[in-house]
Amino acid sequence: MRKPLAVVLLLLVAMLSACGSRQASEPDQATAVEEETMGLGPVGLPMVDPMAVTGDIIIAGSSTVYPLVERMAERFVDEGYDGSISISSIGSGAGFERFCVAGETDVSNASRPIKDSEVESCNAIERAPIELRVGTDALAVVVSRENDFLTDISMEELALIFSTADNWSDVNSDWPNEPIQRFSPGTDSGTFDYFVEEVFDKDAEPILTASELQLSEDDNVLVQGVLGSSYAIGYFGYAYYQENADTLKVLSINGVEATADNVDNASYPLARPLYIYSTAAILHEKPQVADFLNFVLSYVNEEVVDVGYFPASAADMQAAIDAWKTAME
Repeated sequence: MRKPLAVVLLLLVAMLSACGSRQASEPDQATAVEEETMGLGPVGLPMVDPMAVTGDIIIAGSSTVYPLVERMAERFVDEGYDGSISISSIGSGAGFERFCVAGETDVSNASRPIKDSEVESCNAIERAPIELRVGTDALAVVVSRENDFLTDISMEELALIFSTADNWSDVNSDWPNEPIQRFSPGTDSGTFDYFVEEVFDKDAEPILTASELQLSEDDNVLVQGVLGSSYAIGYFGYAYYQENADTLKVLSINGVEATADNVDNASYPLARPLYIYSTAAILHEKPQVADFLNFVLSYVNEEVVDVGYFPASAADMQAAIDAWKTAME
């Protein structure tokens, strides 16, 4: 029996509607997924548009971290930020002084973890520091390329070179009977603190009483000092070696070269973390600081190797990302 035409038309309309509904559901599901991730950057933090960021940012601290944060600030500006970012290279200790005592800065760069005494100073001015790991440095022990007798030293030799030995021959009889000229970061430097901890078991007296010792908070001054003599030796962040690799020679230590693999597997004896510090209160009071630190965490691994350092481990980077998120709650 033939169905009435009206019934056939109704059936066709119903079938087409159902088909259209099924076709529409697939894009809807895709849209839902897109909406879940919309506005997130490469590490899962909210996307930052530097062109929309206003206000000043004040940063001070480690001369080692300085080139990395400077690079990130340059990229922030290149991508549209037109505010003011002030970055002072004054050493980790002096940076914490400005951050935790004077309360003058928004961010403190450090090539060592913050000390308990510095945390107490921060707390005294109602600042609760949050720690963000941004990379890893292989501290470079360097000589001039004119030096023809050094390529590798042991940690024991390094301790003698920066303490009681007067001449190179006092360390190794095969080395020249010439005075050792030593160049070291100053006592406000996190690099100095780290070197003393690793080489002298936290006792600074041996290096501070060494002859022919020149201290400076400016790593470029140390570079020029080492370049001034084939009998000079110095140490500083790897980025400063890389910038002068055509004239400086980096030494291997205990036969281990400062490479990415040796930093990752912890076989290089002088690998150390790099940090930046701020507080949750600052991030809320100055959203531009929160945006900049978000930007740093999102893109630092795209810049860190070119600057002359090495990426932090995935776990350490995730901890920094989580710390930023917690601070913004």
